[in-house]
Amino acid sequence: MSPAYSSPWWLPGGNLQTIWPSLVTPEPRVSYRRERWETPDGDFIDLDWLPWIEGAPLLVLFHGLEGSSQSHYARAMMHAAQKRGWNGCVPHFRGCSGELNLLPRAYHSGDSAEIDWVLRRMMDQHKPARLYAAGVSLGGNALLKWAGEQGEAAHQVVRAVASISAPLDLAAAGHALGRGFNKLYTRMFLGSLIKKSLEKLAQHPGLFDPVKVRAARDLYEFDNLVTAPLHGFRDTDHYWSSASAKPWLAQIRVPALALNARNDPFLPAQALPTPAEVSSAVTLEYPVHGGHVGFATGALPPGSLAWLPQRLFNFFEHNP
Repeated sequence: MSPAYSSPWWLPGGNLQTIWPSLVTPEPRVSYRRERWETPDGDFIDLDWLPWIEGAPLLVLFHGLEGSSQSHYARAMMHAAQKRGWNGCVPHFRGCSGELNLLPRAYHSGDSAEIDWVLRRMMDQHKPARLYAAGVSLGGNALLKWAGEQGEAAHQVVRAVASISAPLDLAAAGHALGRGFNKLYTRMFLGSLIKKSLEKLAQHPGLFDPVKVRAARDLYEFDNLVTAPLHGFRDTDHYWSSASAKPWLAQIRVPALALNARNDPFLPAQALPTPAEVSSAVTLEYPVHGGHVGFATGALPPGSLAWLPQRLFNFFEHNP
């Protein structure tokens, strides 16, 4: 069954509980074990694990912008993994686990180097029977970019990868979020990003101008002031063009699923990759409905959010 409907209630995806808490199907409860890893550059990340099952496959889920292991999609995916007897882990991008990271840098949509380090350390340290990786929104873009950069070498690490509602063309996505009703989501993201940035400024004085950051009206302005300079990009345009996964899709050699709803407000349908723009290893799946990380089924909202985990595991289980 494909996602059956979409309405404005489903558009925020991971932020549904923030806006309309009474309209969302409660997520399953998941018990995690937290582990902290020191990064090669002297920082840290926190990873939340399901209880380990020796000999079982491992699903690694990279969350979206300002997401975490408690995001509704993460809990749904990890619950589904547990029911299937899989191992599961949600690594947090720097600063997203509830504690500010140590260095000036944080994370960004093209953070494929971090993806590479996390996945390879998991293979070396835990030696799972099979490793699969999925990414939601920002995490999905970074994951597919990694898979494209790695080419054939990705086979050494993962059996298959999947992206869900990824902003594969960051410029198209960024401009879409700056228009019309989508500004609501931009304001929500900015509220969290600006707060963290000001905490980062207290930790590292002089990184950027706090007055300008507080006045940022959209992601373009914020990325120009904070994300781009902190991560080695000249400006927002350089960041968005360099970090987009879309140009790398033709280089992917491991089985990959790119799942995007055509009515996702974060990426216009006309910006979705075409079959001619991807390798034969990439499966493009564009349901008419689904919004941003919603993909609800049923006759009336809030409906069921079970379709997405089922689709993801179906893809992985067909790539053993």
